[in-house]
Amino acid sequence: VDPAVSFLSVQTEDGKPLALLANYSLHYVGGIPPNQLSADYFGEYCRQIKKRLGGDETFVGIMSNGTSGDINNYNFKEPRPRAAAFERVIEVASVIADKTYEAMKSLKYQRQAEIVMQERTLDLGIRKPDQDELAYAKKLLAEAKDPDRLTTNEVYARETVKIDKGPETVNIKLQALRIGKLGIVAIPCEVFAEIGLEIKQKSPLKPTFVIALANGYNGYLPTPEQHVLQGYETWRSGWSYLEADASNKINQQIFQMLNQISD
Repeated sequence: VDPAVSFLSVQTEDGKPLALLANYSLHYVGGIPPNQLSADYFGEYCRQIKKRLGGDETFVGIMSNGTSGDINNYNFKEPRPRAAAFERVIEVASVIADKTYEAMKSLKYQRQAEIVMQERTLDLGIRKPDQDELAYAKKLLAEAKDPDRLTTNEVYARETVKIDKGPETVNIKLQALRIGKLGIVAIPCEVFAEIGLEIKQKSPLKPTFVIALANGYNGYLPTPEQHVLQGYETWRSGWSYLEADASNKINQQIFQMLNQISD
């Protein structure tokens, strides 16, 4: 679990709040009424931090997704707590906004900050089914009672067939950015917390935070060890298809970029 709230605050020379980019590692919390669209706690946080800072209509608040691929706001082993519509959204956003506002009271702003960036692309393999897995998947789909309401097993059978027909590799975009002494990493996946914590720990830039689901969507990014343990986020599908060693290959590129931009 990564409990940290990271943020970059920008103000005018006369101290007027201009923008704030925050980062937090928690899956969206939901609790949205049917047939409605919502920015979840990300959007609510932006409204709340603007209010706390007294920002006007020109203020830009942004909450980015951290490494929350395996972090949720309730225990799946227990019944989901009952809550009114948007209740959890407001609750989570309020806690994070309060913590941010308290931390901002002791900030020391800098007039200048050098900006350096690196970007790379990386080809990663896709986990393909073997012939036995493919045959079993096709059998499940052929025997499905209702193609419009597939069971869980049938859904994954459908995904198996899709992946078998798809490409062998996928090209992803990775970025590393330095603003002053701050490091920001961008990965186009739902990154597991353990991976984000490793990046924060080993990065030569302190602090560093990771923006997940950045520049694209390439599914969950578990560690190789999590692939061995298995679980929902590792089951081969359109939302979990990268090769089992993908996180190690991604981190190798990330650390190379961080070291280069920190020189």
